[in-house]
Amino acid sequence: MWHVVPLTCKDVLLPSFCICLVRDLRHVTSPSLDLALIGNGAIAALIDAQGAVVWCCFPRFDGDPVFGALLAGESQSERAGVFAIELVGLERVEQKYAADAPVLITRCYDKKGGGIEITDFCPRFDKAGKLDCPPVLVRQVRPIGGKPKIVVRVTPSAELGCTSRPHALGPGHISYGGHEALCLATNAATEAIVRKAAMDVRETLTFVFGPSDQVGILTTAGGRTSDVTRPKGAAVNHVTSVGASLLELTEAHWKSWVSSLRVPAKWRDAIVRAAITLELHVHEATGAIIASVTTSIPEAPNSTRNWDYRYCWPRDACFVVNALSRIGEFPTTKRYLDFLLARAAAAGGDELVPMYAITGGPIPDERVAECLAGYRGMGPVRVGNKASEQRQNDLYGEAVLSAEPLFRDSQGRWPGDEALFALLEPFGHQAVRLHEVPDAGLWELRGAQRVHTFSSTMCWVACDRLSKYAAHLGLADLAEDWRFRAEAIHEVILQRSWNAKLNAFTATMDGDSLDASVLLMPRLGFIEANDPRFVGTVTAIERQLKHGDFVYRYVERDDFGFPENAFLVCTFWYIEALAAMGGKRREEARVLYEKVLAARNRHGLLAEDLDPRTLEQWGNFPQTYCMAGIIDCGVALAE
Repeated sequence: MWHVVPLTCKDVLLPSFCICLVRDLRHVTSPSLDLALIGNGAIAALIDAQGAVVWCCFPRFDGDPVFGALLAGESQSERAGVFAIELVGLERVEQKYAADAPVLITRCYDKKGGGIEITDFCPRFDKAGKLDCPPVLVRQVRPIGGKPKIVVRVTPSAELGCTSRPHALGPGHISYGGHEALCLATNAATEAIVRKAAMDVRETLTFVFGPSDQVGILTTAGGRTSDVTRPKGAAVNHVTSVGASLLELTEAHWKSWVSSLRVPAKWRDAIVRAAITLELHVHEATGAIIASVTTSIPEAPNSTRNWDYRYCWPRDACFVVNALSRIGEFPTTKRYLDFLLARAAAAGGDELVPMYAITGGPIPDERVAECLAGYRGMGPVRVGNKASEQRQNDLYGEAVLSAEPLFRDSQGRWPGDEALFALLEPFGHQAVRLHEVPDAGLWELRGAQRVHTFSSTMCWVACDRLSKYAAHLGLADLAEDWRFRAEAIHEVILQRSWNAKLNAFTATMDGDSLDASVLLMPRLGFIEANDPRFVGTVTAIERQLKHGDFVYRYVERDDFGFPENAFLVCTFWYIEALAAMGGKRREEARVLYEKVLAARNRHGLLAEDLDPRTLEQWGNFPQTYCMAGIIDCGVALAE
C-alpha cells in the first residue's frame, strides 16, 4: 500500500498511504527519521521521503559514510554526500516498500502529469548454493507518465565528510577516487550527472553504485554474475538488464525467506517488516549483528547523547536472535554464536567485551568527526564507542541465553549439543564470579559503577540456562551443579535488590531507584508475572517511569543530566510484562502495543527513543532491540 502523508506530519501514523506535497526540490524540511531502510547484509542505506539516499557507508556497515547528508546539518548535504534523483517540477511523492522485501518504490509526480518511479535495493540472492551480497546500491528510474525530466546529484564524500571525491568519466560510468575507489555504472548521461543538468527519462535508467571492483563484476559482460543475471534476449543496455534481473532475484530471495517464518496472522505485516529489518543488521560475512546502521542521532534534542551503534553488542544481538527464533528463524542464531564463540576463544575462552567490530576485532577509539555538523546540526558525530572499555557483567548471561533457540529447537538443523554446552560453560563460571561485582550496567553509565540488578539477574540466567541445557542433554550431575549455583544467585538478588519501602525491585542492589530493565524478570524466568513482588514492581514503575503511554529506562540524573525521552524498548518490556500478568492487564497490553505500532514511521520502523509529548522519534535508527520488541510483543499477544 502506498503511504500518504504531508511532509509536515509527525511519525505517528500507521503505515498506510503517504503523499508528500513538495514546494522545493531541496531542503524541503529539516532532516527527520521519516526514512526507509534498504540493505543486504553487506551495506545498508537510508532513503528520505523524496527518494534521496542520505546515509550509506562503504564498504560495510561501519565504513566511511560516503552518503552522510543525514548528519550534515541544515546546509552541508552536498559536501557530506548525497545521492538524489529529483524530478523537475516535483509536486508530490508516494513511497512504499515492495511486499515482504527491503525494496523501496518511490513515485514522483510533476504538475503536468509527468512522473517517474524509483526502485531502490541492494542485491541479495542465492548463487550456486551460497548467498551473494555484493556491497552495491542499485537504483532504477522509469517513466510512468508525461515527459519527465530529472536531475541526478551524486556527491560521494570521503574521510567522514571532510573531502569530496575526485571523479573521472568513462564509457557508461563515473569513477570516484579515494582510499577505496567507488564507481557509478549507468545508462544515463554521465556528463549530465556531473553537471547536475536535467535529463529526459524516456526509458528505464539504472544506476549501480559501489566499490569499483564489485560494480565492474556485476555490470561487465562476462563477469562473475553475468551468466545468472543477464536474461535471455536482453537488450544491448547491459546495465539495465542486469539491474532488472538482480531485482527479480533479490525479491525472490526475500519472499522465500519470509515464507519460511512462522508469523502470527494478527499484526503479520508489522512483524514481517521488523524481521526483515533485523536481518538487514546481520553482517553476512561474519554473522555479527549490529545495533543500528547509524551513528550519533541524538537521544533527545541537543542532549549530546550521541553514540556510534554500528557495532555488535552481545546484549542487543541476544534480543535479535531470540526474537527471530520466536518466528522460526534459526540460522541467524547459529551464525551469530559462531561469531561470538570465536571472539571468546581468541581471548582465552571465557572473556567477553561489551561490543565488537563486525569483523571481530576491537572497536575504534572513540573520536569526533569534526566535518559533520550532526543530525539537524546537533553534534557531536562520534566514531567508535568508549563503552567498549567498560565492565558489563550481564554479557555472560546474554551469551548463554543466545544459545537457547538451538537447545529448544532440538529437531532443527543446528540443535544444541554437548560440544556447544562445553563452550558455554566458561561463561557460567564468569557469571558466578561477577554477580555481585559493580559494573556500568546495560545503560553503559560512564560516571559510576554499581551492582546493577539487571546484570546480576543475567548472571543468574547464565547458570539457570546451563542447568536446563545440561538436563536437556541428559547430563544430570552438571544440571544439578548449575541449578545449585543459580539458586544461590537468585537468593542474593531477592535479598539485596528488593526494596520493601518501594515495594519493588530496584535498579541496583541495596538501592532505592527504579530501572525498567527489571520488567524482564518474568520473561527471563526469574519470577512469575503474578508474584506480588513483581506486581508491586510494575505498579512502582508505572508511577515513576511511565509518562503518558511510554516508559523511561530510569529518571534519575546520569552523566548527561536527566533523560528527556522515553526509551522505546522499555515500553515493549512493559507490554510483555502486562501480557504475562493476564486478565485485564493483557488487554491493556494489546491496546498499548497498537499505540506503539502507531508511533512507527510510515515505513514501519522505529528508532531508539520517542518524545512522549510529540511522538517524534530520536536516537539511532532503526534500532534493533526496538524492532525485536515488535516481534516479541506481537507473538506474546497473539498466543
